[in-house]
Amino acid sequence: MKRLVRITMILTLLIVLIGSTVKAQDPVEVTVWAVQFDPTVLTAWETVISDFEAANPGITITLETRAVDAHKDAMRLAAGTDAQPDIYFMWAGLGLGGEFVNLGVSQPLDDVYKEMGWNDRFLGSALTKTQYNGEMHGVPYTNHGMVVYYRKDLFEKAGITAEPTTYDELIAANQKLLAAGVTPFAFGGSVNWHLMRLLDSLLETKCGAEKHDGLKSLQLDWTKEPCATEAFTELARWKTDGFLGKDFLGVSPQDSNLLVYTGKAAMMLEGDWMVNAIADQGEDLANYGMFPFPTGTNRLYYFAEMLYISKGSPHQAEAVKFLDYLTSNEVQEKELGNFGAISINKNVKYSADRRPLDTEWSEFFDAMTQVYEPGDQAFSLAVNTESWRVQNGVLTGDIAPDEAAAELQKFIDNNKTAK
Repeated sequence: MKRLVRITMILTLLIVLIGSTVKAQDPVEVTVWAVQFDPTVLTAWETVISDFEAANPGITITLETRAVDAHKDAMRLAAGTDAQPDIYFMWAGLGLGGEFVNLGVSQPLDDVYKEMGWNDRFLGSALTKTQYNGEMHGVPYTNHGMVVYYRKDLFEKAGITAEPTTYDELIAANQKLLAAGVTPFAFGGSVNWHLMRLLDSLLETKCGAEKHDGLKSLQLDWTKEPCATEAFTELARWKTDGFLGKDFLGVSPQDSNLLVYTGKAAMMLEGDWMVNAIADQGEDLANYGMFPFPTGTNRLYYFAEMLYISKGSPHQAEAVKFLDYLTSNEVQEKELGNFGAISINKNVKYSADRRPLDTEWSEFFDAMTQVYEPGDQAFSLAVNTESWRVQNGVLTGDIAPDEAAAELQKFIDNNKTAK
């Protein structure tokens, strides 16, 4: 009997040990939520994930992507619940990344930065964007600039012999293109953020750097700065003069790009990622040129993207390990040009045989050391939502341009906590 009891105890112990061993070997799944990627970027992600999993057999990375607005909606629905991912993509800034920091979704990473030596890895411009309420949140994913891409053949057709360097020259180019039967600019007005790019650039043009920053930070009164009304007036002009084409308010950003690819529109205000996007469409990159929107301030239209770790994630250590790998010197050099023209890793070395447009992007970043931000990153969520309402009202004719600044300031004054 005693022997039987001993055998039973041994078998029980073995079962427990075997069970523990199996449990220890079960892979940890780290979920990543991001926006939909262009084919080249998606391939880069798949390669990085595959290589990471091969080097870390106990960890699997599950990537889920959604369209821009669907991603934002999914994050807002999942915030604070067990459904939220371990890592999530979001744009930096008060109104996007900051929204989820304020909701308590993002894990502060001050200690992680010190332990991993990340303060010595990332560009200063990217590190600045990790600061929220005195804490560090998110790991830099990309630094992006936005400029005007144009088709050289359509410029030639319209008799435009040089890239516009002033706002007046840009308006003249728009008028020449219209005369040649070509829509000057393609924008996807079905979403607020695409046309926001035009308004941001018009504010920079009409107000200059200091006043633009003062308006966006709500340090200046929108009704007391005539340049704000001038910017809204120009926005309305772009519609009435036909610079945006017909029915642009119902066009998606993707379809607006297609207007350029098919030669129906000449220009688009897009970021460095478009070099890959244009190539992925089978377009001849040699037929495309770029120039900064001619605001007169010599500041680059800029934003940063981050990968945040969820505060409620049970796999934070594994998430840190993956993000450390993704942003490492080796991976960033291997995938250079795939995530963006400029790596967020300051130690990356650039080869001399890069594509001409990628090289030109480096020149933009080198020459334009100051930046201005999109409204949805500079504003809080509440103020940005109202700004989009006013922007859209001007474009639909529901709000007169000379009343737009007052509409926005009224909301700001009535919602002091929205600052």
